[in-house]
Amino acid sequence: MQNLKPLIEVENVSKHFSIGKNKTLHAVDEISFTIYKGETLGLVGESGCGKSTVGRTLIQLYTPTSGRVIFAGEELGDRKGKADKKFIHKNMQMIYQDPYSSLNPRMTVLEIISEGLLIHHPNMSGMERRTRVLELLELVGLNQNHANRYPHEFSGGQRQRVGIARALAVDPQFIVADEPIAALDVSIQAQIVNLLKNLQEEKGLTYLFIAHDLSMVKHISDRIAVMYLGHIMELTESEELYDNPLHPYTQALLSAIPLPDPKLERQRERIILKGDVPNPVNPPSGCRFRTRCPKAMDICSIKTPNWVEAKPNHFVACHLYE
Repeated sequence: MQNLKPLIEVENVSKHFSIGKNKTLHAVDEISFTIYKGETLGLVGESGCGKSTVGRTLIQLYTPTSGRVIFAGEELGDRKGKADKKFIHKNMQMIYQDPYSSLNPRMTVLEIISEGLLIHHPNMSGMERRTRVLELLELVGLNQNHANRYPHEFSGGQRQRVGIARALAVDPQFIVADEPIAALDVSIQAQIVNLLKNLQEEKGLTYLFIAHDLSMVKHISDRIAVMYLGHIMELTESEELYDNPLHPYTQALLSAIPLPDPKLERQRERIILKGDVPNPVNPPSGCRFRTRCPKAMDICSIKTPNWVEAKPNHFVACHLYE
């Protein structure tokens, strides 16, 4: 990946939320990573670890509390007001987890997908817009008859296809897919993942694919970042992560994935994590994972681990590897 051109560079980005008197929720803390043009970076972790906040902060739905997000060499937030928003929305789009709540129930599919075209291509005629929408519907596996229907008339998988078509309408370079298959039947999940892969090849798209299902994220991701309580714990190529996980948290997550071979499944050892995920309002000192880590040492409570390249292109934040 290192010989590819960076599209997104995230430098020491934090996102905190004030919740009541003198209380701060540390959703994301001091994270740094790069997404290369044409790749899929998977972002995995338990619910509430900050994955969706990362995605929303990248496309500036949330303004970072600190740090920088650089897109194609340009720091986001540098342009003034509307010009910055238009640049971001033209180049960066999002596919949401719940395809029903993210689509306006009072609008037809034609109107939903046309919204971005009205903003970014105001000189398009009504006929041109309709033609473009029909092309997009075909592209995502729907047909032209669907254009005049409303979201409630579709299945979950079909609604997610509408959401994908809406994201593609303005020809973005980068798409945040925020758990796009979590709300779908298992039988439909693989279809949506394959559709996203095909669209990536056809259009040269770059994805941040957010998920909590490690088994599914492997099939679409070139590299995977593992997140816990606002920190990224490990990042490497997809196969390497599965074959040689370094961080104790990654090892625990992978041990929970069922193996298709019953004999191997019986033989292997599950890593059961003790306790619950700590409160992000009052995260643990030092390593965020230390309160549940089976390999925790004294230094883990005192010092936050450095982000180190333990092996070529395999990064980890753990005192075991410093």
